[in-house]
Amino acid sequence: MTLPAVLDDHALRRYRELLDAEDAAFDELEHACEDGDRGTFEADFDAWQQALIAKLSFLHRIGIDVEQLAPI
Repeated sequence: MTLPAVLDDHALRRYRELLDAEDAAFDELEHACEDGDRGTFEADFDAWQQALIAKLSFLHRIGIDVEQLAPI
């Protein structure tokens, strides 16, 4: 794997923020699932997907190809 040219403190800090946002969204999703609240679950699922998309988009922008790392 080739590392992107720009993997500095700013990029790492931003990635940590995106990881934290994804983790928080997943926690909310998990709680809604445990509570059996379908409406909240659907909203939380959308929020988790958006957090995941933001994280993957960021990785793509800085030159990390996730698909290349873990082919399906």
